[in-house]
Amino acid sequence: MSHRAPTAPPPPLSLRHYGGSRGSHAHEHFQVLVGLDGVLELEVEGRGLRLGAGEGHVVAPGDRHDFESQGGSHCLVLDTPLALWTPFAGQGPHAPRLLPLARYLAECLASPAPSPLALHHAPALLLEAWGPAAPKLRGRAIDWAALAAWAQARWHQPLGVADLAAVACLGPSQFAQRCREEQGMSPMHWLRAQRLLHARQLRSAGLSVAETARRSGYRSPSALTAALRRYCD
Repeated sequence: MSHRAPTAPPPPLSLRHYGGSRGSHAHEHFQVLVGLDGVLELEVEGRGLRLGAGEGHVVAPGDRHDFESQGGSHCLVLDTPLALWTPFAGQGPHAPRLLPLARYLAECLASPAPSPLALHHAPALLLEAWGPAAPKLRGRAIDWAALAAWAQARWHQPLGVADLAAVACLGPSQFAQRCREEQGMSPMHWLRAQRLLHARQLRSAGLSVAETARRSGYRSPSALTAALRRYCD
């Protein structure tokens, strides 16, 4: 019997080149992008933006983003689960000192003998260089536990951002922003997480896969099994 060696996780800090081939994905962590040269075209949750040299953007966990660069673009990319990035989700940097730091870190990454100290402290340095978070105007408090219970009783319905926002007495865009700030993820990602949490609770209580799938709104037992497997991987 042959055993496949486990693959090492990707480094949290990397240099990436983007070309004219359009890509699209979402991930479970924050992704911090800093342009080094060229222009990267981004569309994050339907909102378009252009990332040039010295410009940055923080993609929140669960946010689907499309990307391409017809002229080619190089970016410094930090993949991190650190919740300290939550206030910056959907924002660019607030300080001009970001580009020199990004270029220095890029040189470290490209060097045959990169500085371990610089790369170790790179996430903290980028966070500091990003500048203070923009002040947020607080409105009506969101009772996330009550909202989760409301959704739990309606897994059989096709719930969307507008439905959640209406229960929270907020507009859809305002609710989406509050969800990213307070939960660190997009509304639909939060909703999927609540559905999976409910399914895991039902399975822990001894319910069958089929009954759990029915009660938690999964389209089939196999869909539930696949979701649980992704959570455990």
